[in-house]
Amino acid sequence: MFCAIVAGEVPAFRVVDEADGMAFLDTRPVFKGHVLVVPRPHLVTLADLPPESLPGYFGLVRRLAVAVEAGLGAGGTFVAMNNRVSQSVPHLHTHVVPRTKGDGLRGFFWPRTRYADDAEATGYTDRIRAALSLPLIHISEPTRLALT
Repeated sequence: MFCAIVAGEVPAFRVVDEADGMAFLDTRPVFKGHVLVVPRPHLVTLADLPPESLPGYFGLVRRLAVAVEAGLGAGGTFVAMNNRVSQSVPHLHTHVVPRTKGDGLRGFFWPRTRYADDAEATGYTDRIRAALSLPLIHISEPTRLALT
């Protein structure tokens, strides 16, 4: 499925498409704005990601974690990856989930939701994409990573 999205054969709400990877909205998000980040080549697990690809791929994941927070006004993000067990699609992918205090997410119980329609999903995509274009800064308080 993810290879078909990367190839443009399956539609997706794409947030970013770069040499290091692609990010798109999860169609059954934990919370709206939940992004999946995938490497462009087909890889199944983190162990399959070549060492030379680590900085680019995880740099993209890092940028998206900040963009999801800033673009959606979230209090933070949950970043996670499954390797084989609980990996519903056999293609390496990293979840970037917007979080807010009191959102009800506990442990690894991930209830899912849906977007009302394509317009709503496009709105989330556009907000995160806009935040990606802003320069990354680090503020010393851990919960205050921001884009300026």
